[in-house]
Amino acid sequence: MSYGYQGPPVIQFPGRGPPPTSFGVPPAPYPGGSNLGGQGLANVYSHYGVNLSSASGRIAQAPRSCNTNKLSPTVVPYNGFDARADAEVIRKAMKGFGTDEKAIINVLANRSNLQRQEIASQFKTLYGKDMIKDLKSELSGNFEKLVLAMMMPLPQFYAKELHNAMAGIGTDECVLIEILCTMSNHEIRIIKEAYEAMYGRSLEDDLRSDTSGNFKRLMVSLCCANRDESFDVDPASALEDAKVLLQAGELRFGTDESMFNAILVQRNVPQLKQIFREYEGITGHTIEAAIENEFSGDIKKGLLAIVKCVNNRAAFFAEQLYKSMKGLGTDDSRLIRLVVTRCEVDMGEIKEAFKNEYGESLEDFISGDCSGHYKKCLLALVS
Repeated sequence: MSYGYQGPPVIQFPGRGPPPTSFGVPPAPYPGGSNLGGQGLANVYSHYGVNLSSASGRIAQAPRSCNTNKLSPTVVPYNGFDARADAEVIRKAMKGFGTDEKAIINVLANRSNLQRQEIASQFKTLYGKDMIKDLKSELSGNFEKLVLAMMMPLPQFYAKELHNAMAGIGTDECVLIEILCTMSNHEIRIIKEAYEAMYGRSLEDDLRSDTSGNFKRLMVSLCCANRDESFDVDPASALEDAKVLLQAGELRFGTDESMFNAILVQRNVPQLKQIFREYEGITGHTIEAAIENEFSGDIKKGLLAIVKCVNNRAAFFAEQLYKSMKGLGTDDSRLIRLVVTRCEVDMGEIKEAFKNEYGESLEDFISGDCSGHYKKCLLALVS
């Protein structure tokens, strides 16, 4: 998979021109962490004249959303950031004979995605050259792929990953599941805008043409980005939904997949947790066990991903990281995607879940599975 930056058009938002990062401005940030989370949000919002800061300098409290995992980034905006000075360091690292990969890692792995965009802008202003193209020509292998992924605005990066998953012969359903089953409504909408701007086609159209059956219905439903994102819990309704799921699955011959689709895609996270508790109370086993028994193939993987994210999002991503490295060989595209997209959100919590589940630190796992500057850059992002 190539991560070469193709210069996709920047999504325009009314009133102030292009945003400093392509994840636009939602009505409110997602406290507890989405890919919009972290202190870097303040920089994005301030571009639009939106003040999210309290007197203490922390991000002000916003209306709660369904996304309740803790913010625990391993990459945060660099204090005393100087885009011009960083651009000069990057230029010096690539100028002349040989490349100073250590200097490139020291700068880019310790800056937020937004700050990297500003460095690239300053680089072009100072030297009249495209920094991404220069990096591509100077670096190679997985280290090149990682650095170029770090330089892409996140919505374009996600859009590119989704497009690559569906391009050509066959479909990488794991990419579709990892992204669409874990995103907030706002994130999905922004990714859809980026996708259409980059490829001239809607994400939904490509999902329809490239997937099939119940899995297609699940992906299209998620692409609509209409989940309830409140924190309201109705125990009576949860019990009724649990009974509906039981009747649609274990209590009938065959499975009514549409009921699982409707409930798991629409209900808010606290309500889903209550539904899962009610289901276990009725049946004596978890909803995961029921899905394992009633479904197969990609639809099973998609539904299980939703359930796992509801129950423990960090553990879900820890499992994806483990799968990218376990056994013979490494799924480097998957590893790169997970590290780049989670390091500014909840990588600290993911690392904790990884250690608890697999008995080894994520850093040690990466060190044993990767090498060279690629390894060093990954470790800088997750440490």
